[in-house]
Amino acid sequence: MPAMSRLTPQYDIARFSGRCAATGKKLAPGDPYIAALVERSDDDGLDRIDYSLDAWETGQRPAKLFSYWRACVPDADARRRPFVDDDVLLGLFERLADEDQPQRIAFRFVLGLMLIRKKLLRFERSERTDGVEHWLVRPKGVPSTEPADRFVNPELDADAIRGVTDQLSEILSGEL
Repeated sequence: MPAMSRLTPQYDIARFSGRCAATGKKLAPGDPYIAALVERSDDDGLDRIDYSLDAWETGQRPAKLFSYWRACVPDADARRRPFVDDDVLLGLFERLADEDQPQRIAFRFVLGLMLIRKKLLRFERSERTDGVEHWLVRPKGVPSTEPADRFVNPELDADAIRGVTDQLSEILSGEL
């Protein structure tokens, strides 16, 4: 699989507006909300849209929902957390398992690297089949008798990894 440096412009994520996308209601510090990733109609990119918890629980959902997680609007004076919690990251990694679009494969690869670095996934080995390298990893605490998770190494160059990492950080950041 060739290097995917052309992927980095795909994820141009808008900043958090502070309003519920369904109702237009302002989200106040401390309010729980749902951050959703939705597929764009015009390309393979993803956008982030935020919903009040009330709107979400009444069934107001975006079209082309890809993934979502729960968060709270931070206090303006509070120290910002750079990422959502570990369970959300692992869940997103699992939901991307069957994706075959190059942008999502790159997104899952970089997410996998982050999870390995955070020691939430343990790298076991790599395997090459038909010219495609797969990494086998095991979530922390999962015994070796269980099957390992596999993900494609899209062989990104350093600039592409940096770009996708920055975009992943923006998507998951409380600032968006």
